[in-house]
Amino acid sequence: MLNWALTFLIVALIAGVFGLYGVAGTAAYIAKILFVVFIVLFLVSLVAGRRAIP
Repeated sequence: MLNWALTFLIVALIAGVFGLYGVAGTAAYIAKILFVVFIVLFLVSLVAGRRAIP
């Protein structure tokens, strides 16, 4: 999940350099959503892992 977020971030940066602002904005938005989903899933797995250990 984090790899996809970083990939979309790089795509957004490259598109911004070339002046493709619509593509850059869309890719940055997707990267932000994927990063938030990654953080939420990471925190859920962290809490679930702590509960599994007696």
